[in-house]
Amino acid sequence: MLTRMEDISVQEGRRRVQAGALLVDVREPNEFEEIHAEGATLIPLSEFESRFAELPRDRELVMICRSGARSARAGEYLEFQGYAQVVNVAGGTLAWVNEGLPTETGPQVRQ
Repeated sequence: MLTRMEDISVQEGRRRVQAGALLVDVREPNEFEEIHAEGATLIPLSEFESRFAELPRDRELVMICRSGARSARAGEYLEFQGYAQVVNVAGGTLAWVNEGLPTETGPQVRQ
């Protein structure tokens, strides 16, 4: 299946989040609690099909996982569901951490 979803660098991902995009982490909760990109929203891939509708359609979605593979699958799924603004962070959380970008630990804080 050909995809038109764009792979972006972690720096570009952070820039887009700072500009208002939503960062969506699709790893499992135990992975997320160890370390995640600052401000990320957790929707595990294992729950994605039942929860993707929680994501806004009127805001760019920046998808992230450990290395970029799971988030690419989730992003392609979103595009198939009609989401128009979806990009994938190449290298995932590993690259985010390696670049020294802001991270958090612990479970997601619900607002």
